[in-house]
Amino acid sequence: MIAEIAVGPLALDEAEAVAALARLIWHAHYPGIISVEQIDYMLAERYKPGLIKQTLARGDRWLVARADDALLGFAHGFALMEGDYKLDKLYVHPDYQRHGIGHLLMDLMAEHARRRSSRRMVLHVNRHNAQAIAAYRKYGFAVLVPIVEEIGNGFVMDDFVMTKEL
Repeated sequence: MIAEIAVGPLALDEAEAVAALARLIWHAHYPGIISVEQIDYMLAERYKPGLIKQTLARGDRWLVARADDALLGFAHGFALMEGDYKLDKLYVHPDYQRHGIGHLLMDLMAEHARRRSSRRMVLHVNRHNAQAIAAYRKYGFAVLVPIVEEIGNGFVMDDFVMTKEL
């Protein structure tokens, strides 16, 4: 049983904790979808504590779910052009999935986007990540287009762009 879950903004001094949680989640979830080498590369590129702090400083929205002083999940998003809002990250610790934490983070990010006059939420998801695709469909997202994007070091992201009207 989970203690009461609190969701709030990420504090600057929690950047390292988010990076550690991302490592745990990615190494539990992504093997079999992408290589361990790509997992490590993407974690190193996208979850540097300094980079997380930079995104906070530029005004990106970071939310974290906490219980008993532990981080259970997080979401990151920012406004794009033309009324779109990018849900860049949404992750929940494997031991706490299917407890409504992802749904709560999603709802709060969507509400934040609406308050900023965004009309649509956009995300990228690996096209082989059936579990995440099913969850996003449940939240009302639909596949817009497949994309393949080079990310460096010989790796690509083989994704679907999914959208949801707000």
